[in-house]
Amino acid sequence: MITSVFKKSTPFNFSLVVILMLVFFFLYQFQDVTWIHSFISIVQKIGLFLVLFATVFLNSFISKKNGLSRDSTYTALFTFLFLIFFPDLFNNPNLILSNFFILLAIRRLISLQTLKESKEKLFDASLWIFMAALFQFWSILYLLLVFISVVFHVSRDYRNWVIPFIALLAVTILFVASSLIFNIHSIAFLQKTSKIDFSIDYFTNNYQNIAFSIYLTVALFFGASMFLTLSNRPQVLLSSYKKVMASFFIGILVFILSANKSNELLVFTFAPLAIMATSHIEISQPKLKEEIVIFVLMACSLFTFFSQL
Repeated sequence: MITSVFKKSTPFNFSLVVILMLVFFFLYQFQDVTWIHSFISIVQKIGLFLVLFATVFLNSFISKKNGLSRDSTYTALFTFLFLIFFPDLFNNPNLILSNFFILLAIRRLISLQTLKESKEKLFDASLWIFMAALFQFWSILYLLLVFISVVFHVSRDYRNWVIPFIALLAVTILFVASSLIFNIHSIAFLQKTSKIDFSIDYFTNNYQNIAFSIYLTVALFFGASMFLTLSNRPQVLLSSYKKVMASFFIGILVFILSANKSNELLVFTFAPLAIMATSHIEISQPKLKEEIVIFVLMACSLFTFFSQL
């Protein structure tokens, strides 16, 4: 029954995902209602929700536009379900914005398979990644995905290897100018945000630990499914699927390296994992298996969300 609802992309299906997002977002926000007394805080909350909505829509668009999924709402649904795994993310604007910019970069890099406007796409992707790094420094590791894309598609032109550094120069100029205008100590800012911490001992309660463990299990399941079925994918889409998998592993690396660690740092893995989950559901298999997978994932998401309220 669940698969029959989301197997097609219709305004009703997408509206359903948006309504669910709205409900869960404000369920979390209304734990502390002090923000409703400030107009600026209200605008900030609405702005955060709109960015989260754009994140879900953009990931669904990337998946369908590049042939990584059929015309369904699965990717949007899975992105939403992963978002509510760690509800504290809803109060972390830096991670939400950084992840959104990374998605904009991934969109440009996956579309490189058309070999049209390759230099513009590489520059745009690099620019978005450096913008993302201003909010979460270690998201700069997604530059690896830029160079992976160059290797896959346009490695013969040496100028494509230089483009990310041109984007770095552009963002550096903007960053320095902003630092001077707003009196920000840029060196201290970079030193603070670029710290490395490998320890994973940040859990404040058992439910965060459980949510982390369940998410890793889900990620292993869908990651293994993608890896084992990769050779059966259409040849023309292999590079795109490989970039999705690389994006997921870079997200894991961002989590491992980042200081001030928290479950929310896994947000960078949500979008690629949602595409991999969609790919798993859409491969040829009995409908009952599809229903079970989606039902179990929904149950896990609901449990982890409400247990952490």
